Amino acid sequence: MQTDVVIVGGGPAGAASALFLHKQGIKSIIVEKEAFPRYHIGESLTTRAGNLLRELGFEAEMLEWEHPRKVGVKVYGPEGKNSFYVPVMGRDDNGELYDTYTWQVRRADFDNMLMEKARECGVEVIDGRALRPIQDGDKVVGVEVQLDDGETVEIASKVLIDASGQSTFLAGAGLTSPKDRDRYDNQVAIFSQVRNTRRDIDNRDDTLIFYQKMFHWAWFIPLDDDVVSVGVTVPTEYFQSQDESPEAFLLRELGELNSELDIRVPDRTFLEPVRAASNYSYHIEQFAGDGWLCVGDSHRFIDPIFSFGVTFAIAEAKKAANAIAAYLSEDNQGDVASLLAYQEDAESGQDVIQALIDAFWNHPFAFAFFAHSRYVEDFVDMFAGRIYMDEPSRGLQAIHTINEQHPGKIAGQLA
Repeated sequence: MQTDVVIVGGGPAGAASALFLHKQGIKSIIVEKEAFPRYHIGESLTTRAGNLLRELGFEAEMLEWEHPRKVGVKVYGPEGKNSFYVPVMGRDDNGELYDTYTWQVRRADFDNMLMEKARECGVEVIDGRALRPIQDGDKVVGVEVQLDDGETVEIASKVLIDASGQSTFLAGAGLTSPKDRDRYDNQVAIFSQVRNTRRDIDNRDDTLIFYQKMFHWAWFIPLDDDVVSVGVTVPTEYFQSQDESPEAFLLRELGELNSELDIRVPDRTFLEPVRAASNYSYHIEQFAGDGWLCVGDSHRFIDPIFSFGVTFAIAEAKKAANAIAAYLSEDNQGDVASLLAYQEDAESGQDVIQALIDAFWNHPFAFAFFAHSRYVEDFVDMFAGRIYMDEPSRGLQAIHTINEQHPGKIAGQLA
């Protein structure tokens, strides 16, 4: 087989990469080892993710599916005190803020929607497991794949995209720089779904975050008119010390973690099995080279508290498609500079969110003051996913200042 671009992974990063490549007139093949639809966590979309979906032509479909409209994020401090609210807002061509909305999604439906759209656009999806990249010297020229029936095939390509998420295919193959454990690498998330909840102001479908103490928090994300995704993220050591089943642990934490959470989930009858997932934070510094690059979680995973996973996946997919179009153009003739420029751009956005989350954990009161009073518009922009900046905003500068002057304690280690 032969194609312009082969994409390992068919989640949001992979499917969006294929769709943005299609808009550039570039042919791609997706290799996916799991059957879709498949379960996944990470249901809340930022403003930027919503706008990128609109750009790809999904707004009518999102409305048809009646995904809940998210118009903001509210963060409750310990015992429900010192809360602050960040609205979902866009910026027009004149740089003025305006009210808008994004969505909460069931990831099984959402991911399948993106994959099916890619198929409709002529993207071939191969059911199989990527085994290894194929190289000609330092240049990647394809991938070897084991199909579901056991047959092994080679797919020749001009560019390989690793969109394998936390499987980090190219890191496992030793092509990227080492996969280093990052600041939030020792946490676990326990989660399920409930109904008969009490939502926020005017029964809005906003994301609610409940803070208890450092690295100990819960989420509340509406999935439809009745069902809500709830979960608790805590240090792994704390979870193990309780010596409880995931179900018993989540049941107790929903009542004890934060008084506002207790009020909002009176019916703790779980609608699906309680799941547990390790919150494994990692960072790969070199994730692009001659004929290859990584998108989304395949090169970095920070901390899920502010729901940036899908945003990184789709935003980097667009940037990757533009970089690949430049790399394949007659003018560049395979000059790797465009792929390395993509790496620098993608990394800069992730760095902004790393700084944002570091400040939240180390300096929660200063963070709330910045978000609610001092740098409101700058925080609206960062929460919206407007994180690829030519120059840091005043709010981001303030975050960098408190992080540098008072580094604090991150994941049990000095920053």
